[in-house]
Amino acid sequence: MLKPAVALVLASLLGSRASAADMTIKVDIPRLDTAEYHRPYVAIWLEDAGKKDIRDIAVWYEHEKPQEEGKKWLKDLRQWWRLSGRNQEKPADGVSGATRAVGVQTVNLSGQSPALSGLEPGDYQVVVEAAREKGGRELLRLPLAWPPAQSLTINAQGQQELGPVSLTLTP
Repeated sequence: MLKPAVALVLASLLGSRASAADMTIKVDIPRLDTAEYHRPYVAIWLEDAGKKDIRDIAVWYEHEKPQEEGKKWLKDLRQWWRLSGRNQEKPADGVSGATRAVGVQTVNLSGQSPALSGLEPGDYQVVVEAAREKGGRELLRLPLAWPPAQSLTINAQGQQELGPVSLTLTP
């Protein structure tokens, strides 16, 4: 049986281990050959297996449109909207940003970021959803075990609105 002081030290070490990892997400927004191109709205979030713990990582949309017109299209990110979007203020501090141009976009998260801080060990998914006006929708899921025991890269391939998406975990 562990003494209370030893148990407390072990718990704090395990807790800091669980939040000490870093995460890098790379999202490739492909160039589409279309007459009327609009940048996609993109939501990136972390969810547990039961979709009970949802942590927003990034939401890219046109938040500077007159009369906040860009907000009304956020519901086109259907999965994110149902799980998280409709229940929050926009723009969400530290999460919201402008739509992104064609090319590889990178999101870096330290273990101390709000999305990762205090994350319990377990199975999760990073979800990337994209929707584009006069375009389509696409959703990719990248499964992961938290905290990572070693450096790991997980890849997924989009078909239309998203290109390759990669998730790199570093303990």
